Order: sequence, then C-alpha cells, then structure tokens
Amino acid sequence: MEDSLKTILWKEFGAAIDMLENAIAACPDSLWNDNSKFWYNAYHVIFFLDYYLTEEEEKFHPPAPFTLSEFNAEGEMPERVYDKSELITYIRYCREKCRKLISELTDENMQKRFINKYRNYSRLEIIIYNLRHVQHHAGQLNLLLRQNGNEPPDWVSQTKAEME
Repeated sequence: MEDSLKTILWKEFGAAIDMLENAIAACPDSLWNDNSKFWYNAYHVIFFLDYYLTEEEEKFHPPAPFTLSEFNAEGEMPERVYDKSELITYIRYCREKCRKLISELTDENMQKRFINKYRNYSRLEIIIYNLRHVQHHAGQLNLLLRQNGNEPPDWVSQTKAEME
C-alpha cells in the first residue's frame, strides 16, 4: 500500500480515536454512570476498537483490567464500572495498535481476512469498518453530553499524532 494512502487512513482513523478520547475526557462525573451508561458505551467501542485491530482475532484478549465481557451472549455488563482514566489508558493503547497496524500495511497483508461468526472482511475493510464504528460511538457520546447540558468537544479534522 502506498505511504500516502496509509498516511490518509491514519489521519482519519486517528481523528476518530481523538474524538472518542475527547468525548470521554469531557464527560462529567455526574454523567459517567447514570442511566445513560456513558462509561459502558465508551468501553464498548474501545473494546471493539481493540478487537477489530487484532490480526489474529481468535487470539484476542484485552489488556488488564479488562475482560472478554463484550462477547457474553447474554449481554451481561462488565464486572465493574471502569473509570475514566482506565478507559483513556485503553484508548491510548488502541491508538498505538492502530497506528502500527496501518503503518505496516502492505498490498499482501491488506488481503488477509478478518473472519468471525458475523464478519468476513479483508484487513483493509475491517479497518474502515472499525473507523466507522468508532466515529459512530464518538457521535453518540457527544449526543449524550449535549442532552445532559454539557458542551461536547470540538470536531477533529485530522489527528495531530504522526503515523511514525
């Protein structure tokens, strides 16, 4: 894959991750664990950001203290409420994982498949799918902020984080 295309992909995906982090950072304590479950919506998207960035999805395991709770077929919640600093640390872990994955894309490995019970995508397609999932939930979190009288963070046009 051409470096210019990797740079564009990173700037856009990185911007979506930045917007997610900014929404989490902007969440007041009073909204974090109210009926809207802001924390859980944030955790859900970070968990799947990590999962979809995993090259061998059958070997996926999130970093501690997180568990595989999102794969629970009964929809059980995680064992506890994760705090803001834990989720921001997890986002930063995922940002680096994403940056590395995109920077190492080649024409060959781009064709590798991400296959699970619900999806059968090329590596490039799962990256784009993942970006859309992150942006969807960043928008959802910004809506929750607005609905509760809080000012959402500004739009991020491109990430300022360099790819390399």
